Amino acid sequence: MSPTIFGDRLIGRLGAVPITFTMATSAATSLLLVAGCAALAQAVTRRPGGRMAAAGRLTFGFLHDLVEGAVGRPSPRLEVFAGSLFLFIAAAAIVGQLPGVPAPTSNLWATSALAALVFVAVPVAGIHARGLGGYFRAYLRPNPLFLPLHFITELSRTLALAMRLFGNMLSGHLVVALIVSLVGLLVPIPLMVLDLLIGVLQAYIFTILASVYIGAGIRIGEGGSHG
Repeated sequence: MSPTIFGDRLIGRLGAVPITFTMATSAATSLLLVAGCAALAQAVTRRPGGRMAAAGRLTFGFLHDLVEGAVGRPSPRLEVFAGSLFLFIAAAAIVGQLPGVPAPTSNLWATSALAALVFVAVPVAGIHARGLGGYFRAYLRPNPLFLPLHFITELSRTLALAMRLFGNMLSGHLVVALIVSLVGLLVPIPLMVLDLLIGVLQAYIFTILASVYIGAGIRIGEGGSHG
């Protein structure tokens, strides 16, 4: 029986660091995304009339509109962060359609890491926009006694982000894998397409929520209330 770490199969070690199957698929997905985005960016700047340039403008324009619609103002740095989240989760849904390869986002620790990034990004963006004092003063409004409630709110929505993404991605993958094991590859193809669409939809929802939370951190204190 293969050794596991928190239920994730151990496939090797990098020095003293154990490498699990989810870590390997996440790293491979990230590298493919970086290469793909670099190719699209190069096409946009060097061959603006080509199909890849059109695909690049469509992708970057979609991410720009998504973030600006959620935050209510242009935010180039947030577009990079939120766009990376969207592309990774969507790419993970595609990877999850490969035989024998679960989506990286069907692992609770992977989705928790994504949610933790959002949890950290909220105060970082807020402090950058409002200053240290301006950001934390908003947590004491309307009364300092509300500070624990604001903190619990931050933690609970981070946990909800992780659990929502994990539950939806894992359930879709398990259903498709079960049907493939029972009836072969051809019959469940419509279900695989549906699972892929659900994965892209989950990427959209996760990115929208992350943008809204970070946007609230940026706007915290505006209008005299906590975002």
